[in-house]
Amino acid sequence: MVATDVDGTLIDPAERVSPRTKAAIESLITDGVPFVLATGRPPRWVDPIVDDLGYAPLCVCGNGAVIYDSAADRVLSSRTLDVPTLSWLAELAERTLPGCGLAAERVGVSAHDAVTPQFVSSPLYEHAWLNPDDTDVDREEVIDTPAIKLLIRLAGARSSQMRAALAPLIGERADITYSTEHGLIELSAPGINKAAGLTVVAQHLGVEAANIIAFGDMPNDVPMLRMVGHGVAMSNAHEEAKAAADEITESNSDDGVARVLERWWV
Repeated sequence: MVATDVDGTLIDPAERVSPRTKAAIESLITDGVPFVLATGRPPRWVDPIVDDLGYAPLCVCGNGAVIYDSAADRVLSSRTLDVPTLSWLAELAERTLPGCGLAAERVGVSAHDAVTPQFVSSPLYEHAWLNPDDTDVDREEVIDTPAIKLLIRLAGARSSQMRAALAPLIGERADITYSTEHGLIELSAPGINKAAGLTVVAQHLGVEAANIIAFGDMPNDVPMLRMVGHGVAMSNAHEEAKAAADEITESNSDDGVARVLERWWV
């Protein structure tokens, strides 16, 4: 099985799947090899990647919290932080990182479930990237419903420093990671990360971890890179991802994923 992160890994800086990368993926799919996206993105942000690939894969979304069938547009399973834990984490973050804003990522039964407000943020939350489907709510509304992720944003801070401050205080009550250094950390249910999500998919498909190749570039990819038979970090990757990988390939702007896959599939 081949699994890959999306941003900074599979797609180029223009957020497109290059023709070369698409051709390599088409070859492995034709050969009957399962191909999986493993991303921090929620299901509703998978559509552009599916369109570029011309193929709708199984997806590990939300840093492992959601298993999503993009072909059927169905959320197959999800793991959430409960409301008491969300409340505790929010209060802890606000004490430890004064001035931070809160946001929550939720899922419904499909990628664009209109019944479920899928991303809600507090007045203090400043986006680290464009999020056109955000819903601004009172701070209490952010944490009044189970969520696949609680996002903590502190503009001007480094995500690594935020994690270092919070992780010892959180302990095992949540999983903490980040996918950008721009003052944003992401909290999930305990033990939920890309490795956990990919394990669910691999078991469903009858694939051993030793027979998986995975690609990534950021700290949220580290558990996945460590669990698979061959973990590949991009040359543009964070140092933590490089340290966890078995190999470092070219950057996402230079078809790094394709260069590895072409050893077996051309």
